Amino acid sequence: MKIGLLREWKKPADKRVALTPEQCVQFLNKFPEVDLVVEESLDRTFPDKAYTKLGIAVAKDISDCDVLFGIKEVPIEKLIPNKTYCFFSHTIKQQAYNRDLLQAILEKNITLIDYETLTWSEGGRILGFGKWAGIAGVYNAFLTWGKKTNQFSLPPAYETDDYEESLRLLSELDLSKLRVVFTGNGRVAAGIREVLEQMKLKECSPQEFVSQPPRNAHFTQLTSWDLYHRKDGGPWDIQHFYENHEDYCCEFDNFLSHADILINGMYWEDSMPPLFNVQDTKQSNFAIKVIADITCDVEGSVPITMEATNIYNPTFGWSKSEQKQVAPFGEDTIDIMAVTNLPTELPKNASEEFGTLLLKYVLPLVVNGDKGSILKRATITSGGALTKNYQYLTDFVNG
Repeated sequence: MKIGLLREWKKPADKRVALTPEQCVQFLNKFPEVDLVVEESLDRTFPDKAYTKLGIAVAKDISDCDVLFGIKEVPIEKLIPNKTYCFFSHTIKQQAYNRDLLQAILEKNITLIDYETLTWSEGGRILGFGKWAGIAGVYNAFLTWGKKTNQFSLPPAYETDDYEESLRLLSELDLSKLRVVFTGNGRVAAGIREVLEQMKLKECSPQEFVSQPPRNAHFTQLTSWDLYHRKDGGPWDIQHFYENHEDYCCEFDNFLSHADILINGMYWEDSMPPLFNVQDTKQSNFAIKVIADITCDVEGSVPITMEATNIYNPTFGWSKSEQKQVAPFGEDTIDIMAVTNLPTELPKNASEEFGTLLLKYVLPLVVNGDKGSILKRATITSGGALTKNYQYLTDFVNG
């Protein structure tokens, strides 16, 4: 078997990789019978020479590999027929912008294993960059706040390219009585919480957040239980909520006048009510000035997220008076950071953690056999067709 690590073709460049140079050495020590090659890349956070220095092969042509591991979507013209690919395809929610990609994968007889669908038997995800999206999202939230208020200036996270340095910069900020609310309770939320706690912001309950005057910089976390309540007054049940979104209303309006920054890390589907309505932003009591929308569903849970942005141009404004998207940092604007690939701002840290999980839990299944059918459950296409678990994508593929 020969395994290849793909270069990333996204623009702006995504600098992550599935395995760091040191992790490649660990892999070959564990599986000496397997060949491993890294595709040449000018953009990767670990340069080619970092691999070759440790004896890892780097090549321009990796078409002789059996299994190819990347991070983001592979461009259609770069797909090699009859191979097995592992990457985030962003197709399982029928994302229209990747319909052509899924069609090409089927036409080229490619076996696609999507990281997002790699789960344990009880349902928890094995791999993901959610924590690092949360971490970079918090950093960008305060970077945006500094620009908005002219109180301080932070360099972009991709310039520091180091988690510890980013934390140091954040921890030195004087935030006075800043009020921060964040949503979610998954990996993204864990990353958000980690940074806020390292910054030593005081945590308070949702009830305290809206009822007590601020004495110092503080934050609260809102989970689905805090945000959504049954219209009929029935008891909260997480399973019922996910199966019957239309039976619930969102009560985030209780927090609109009490928060300066909203960091949005919640899971969201089209059937769920948004956190607020667009017209709410006209109201004088809409106090939120900065929104870091890590979830980044365009016109989704944050209805004024009008576009996805990138790390080099992360922010746009929403005019409260004109009710439209405008340039950021005006007197009248709510400023929205909606970067879709936040983990690439800290590519070394993010790649190291991802590679550790890949090396421990997934690669042994690729080499030694799919115990527990983990890979099988995550396989979207095989033999030129959608697999059983993903037949629901048939109409999507057919346009």
